[in-house]
Amino acid sequence: MTDRSKNKQNGNDTREDRLRAALRANLQRRKAQARARAEQVDQEQDKGSETGGDDS
Repeated sequence: MTDRSKNKQNGNDTREDRLRAALRANLQRRKAQARARAEQVDQEQDKGSETGGDDS
């Protein structure tokens, strides 16, 4: 019975490690997307200010 509980514990640890790694990768991806979106918005705002503003 001890062998089974050790295997289950090791199996849970590896599962938890995989889940942690997946969550970490997901968080990194989401942060990178947010940075890219923020940079894109900044560039669009800079383009608008370069035109001189008044289009009439």
